[in-house]
Amino acid sequence: MSEHTPPTPLLPRRFEGRTVLVTGAGTGFGAEIAVRAAQEGARVAVHYRSSAAGADKTVARIKDVGGEAFTVQADIAVHQDVIRMADEVFGCFGGLDVLVNNVGDVAADQMSWRDVTEESIDHVLAVDIKGTMFCVHEFGSRMLDQGHGSIVNIGSTVIVRGSARAPQYAAAKYGILGITKSYAQAFAPTVRVNTFAPGFIETERLLTREDWKSGRREELIAKTPLGRIPRPAELAGTALFLATDDASHMTGAYLNADGGFNMIGA
Repeated sequence: MSEHTPPTPLLPRRFEGRTVLVTGAGTGFGAEIAVRAAQEGARVAVHYRSSAAGADKTVARIKDVGGEAFTVQADIAVHQDVIRMADEVFGCFGGLDVLVNNVGDVAADQMSWRDVTEESIDHVLAVDIKGTMFCVHEFGSRMLDQGHGSIVNIGSTVIVRGSARAPQYAAAKYGILGITKSYAQAFAPTVRVNTFAPGFIETERLLTREDWKSGRREELIAKTPLGRIPRPAELAGTALFLATDDASHMTGAYLNADGGFNMIGA
């Protein structure tokens, strides 16, 4: 190791002996959450809808760090698919400790509210709201029966300022708060349900967006107190915090991590 190379940080083992399912874990933020959970000791189920190759790559990364993982396929906007996935995950693991609902559609190709279509509204709401609700309902009820569990819904700080680019995306992420709070009450005190809301994360998808390449990145960095936009791996452990024992007295909560961009009040 070069004297200029920083040492690899030692990660905590917050999920030793536990099982974790991450939806949308074939690419982007979901893949990093899945790998981080494995690095911290979890056995991981890697969900995908159409990116089988991406899910296989995530599993390979997990095995490279000495973890155990398998893939599950489902369209979360279809209830029967979610039921089948729950059967597979609970069958393979014999239970489930943590569900991370990462899947979401941000209408990435839409650059203005003027371009919104009924098809896009229907799709974003179906994936982000209906899909998240199906997963919380189906997995959460089974966690309730087994006597423990934690669910983390991946939201967004877009709910704070809205989105002139894609109002349907902001509406969908706001809906996730209602799902989180409702099921946090319904499942209490056995199963905790929380929302983790990152600000902008430099995923491969974001890096290719036209507005990101034409000055918006620099504009946002200038308005962010911490002065940078993180890569997804940096926030994976933060998202998983809500499923740890250190967060045992948190349910129905909204936790944001956006470098101070919004500084949300109480």
